[in-house]
Amino acid sequence: MIDKILAENARAWPFEEARKLVARFKDKKPEKGYVLFETGYGPSGLPHIGTFGEVVRTSFVRHAFRSMSDIPTKLFCFSDDMDGLRKVPENVPNKEMLKEHLGKALTTVPDPFGCHESFGHHNNAMLRGFLDSFGFDYEFQSATDWYKSGRFDQALLSVLQHYDKIMEIMLPSLREERAQSYSPFLPISPKTGRVLQVPIEIKADKGAISFKDEDGTLIEQPVTGGRCKLQWKPDWGMRWHALQVDYEMSGKDLIQSVQLAAKISKVLGSLPPEGFNYELFLDDQGRKISKSVGNGLTVEEWLEYAPTESLSLFMFQKPRTAKKLYFDVIPKAVDEYVTFREKWRKENSAEQLENPAWHIHEGELPPLEAKAGPVDFAMLLNLASVCNAEDKDTLWGFITRYAPEAKPETALYMDKLVGYALNYYRDFIKPKKKYRAPNDIERKALEELLASLPKLENSAEAIQTEIYEIGKRHPFADLKSWFKTLYETLLGQEQGPRMGSFIALYGKAETEKLIRAALEGELASPSTE
Repeated sequence: MIDKILAENARAWPFEEARKLVARFKDKKPEKGYVLFETGYGPSGLPHIGTFGEVVRTSFVRHAFRSMSDIPTKLFCFSDDMDGLRKVPENVPNKEMLKEHLGKALTTVPDPFGCHESFGHHNNAMLRGFLDSFGFDYEFQSATDWYKSGRFDQALLSVLQHYDKIMEIMLPSLREERAQSYSPFLPISPKTGRVLQVPIEIKADKGAISFKDEDGTLIEQPVTGGRCKLQWKPDWGMRWHALQVDYEMSGKDLIQSVQLAAKISKVLGSLPPEGFNYELFLDDQGRKISKSVGNGLTVEEWLEYAPTESLSLFMFQKPRTAKKLYFDVIPKAVDEYVTFREKWRKENSAEQLENPAWHIHEGELPPLEAKAGPVDFAMLLNLASVCNAEDKDTLWGFITRYAPEAKPETALYMDKLVGYALNYYRDFIKPKKKYRAPNDIERKALEELLASLPKLENSAEAIQTEIYEIGKRHPFADLKSWFKTLYETLLGQEQGPRMGSFIALYGKAETEKLIRAALEGELASPSTE
């Protein structure tokens, strides 16, 4: 248990967010008995990296709050599974069957995969499995369950009673054409089961609405018992009121929606939740990541090349800054996570609270080896590249020669990184490798390095110093150009490692062979010579 005073003064952003909740309750337990954190999910598709980001960031704030307060907490992951199916997803079977059910609530649409009660139930199961795989502490909640069980009934009747005020809030936010027929209530057709967007007439004294069904029949039915749902922005505000949500974050693109939902929550008599708006992810071209476009990176793809903790770190860092999310960010995230983790072990209690590793592991690091290993992830990638590694044994042969105490049986985390490095090299480095032949100036510098290596001790610092000196003695534009020469002629890539450390790991004798191959034109393709 950490010192509450230290937590109250910690500057990391989850503590800043948690202090909003401390001020909100002042150690007085709310009537419901707990502080409620919420994240929302639209189950028209599979869970994605944004889902992970929202849940893990909310969990960071929840843990920070628990370190400052003894009030119990809960995290609800709420699925809006009564939404109507608006279009057929591209990545599902039985598309023709789904077309027949467009407009129906997701939990009444048959499962195209044939394994669950409905398409909504299928995607909910995927969400729970997804969250469970990361060990999140949460309670799953279904909109269908809340609407049909009657637990939203009182809140829905309150929306009906405050209909005019809610319309005053919503109408200015709508286009003129949309405003003409807008209503917060979406009746569900008793004949077709479709969620209808049609003009309605309210019957507040009866707790009902009337509308024309799809066949033109005039229908009057209660707003309770799952016979209707709300448009998503009024639904959000109603849900905050009904559940008494205390904290929910959302993307920057939903700022206006948050403001509207907050006003609706107040009209219904509840204090809106605390929270903040995080920035959106961008692809490598700086474009907003879109599920429908398919740009960016999925959770599954990230975890093919790096451990979960590195993705959690990526989500932790600068949540209010737009960040590019593509494959090139992975190596840096892995090495930064390892650096933070090892730094955490040497820090005092106050310093640890600022360390992302404290938040990622909720204050307790797992019982891994003291260090990840003698080689960082970026160096592993370069090692895999230069020796064209196809299996772990190849990389471990170099690692154990460089650091005899490191073995895959004991350096378990390092062994994981070796596997990830092989995957990353195979898919992203190997296809792009392109060697070039050295020019006359570069050739003379490489020849000098070749002659110097046997005389040097196998020390990263000694080798790095000699490389610097050689670069200075030859007419390169600058030292950066010399190192770029080493990367392009020896490694076949534009960027690379600290060469002294790399050569010490790869071995002087192997590096000599590599330089000879470059000088003799064995590495460069004919088109680059």
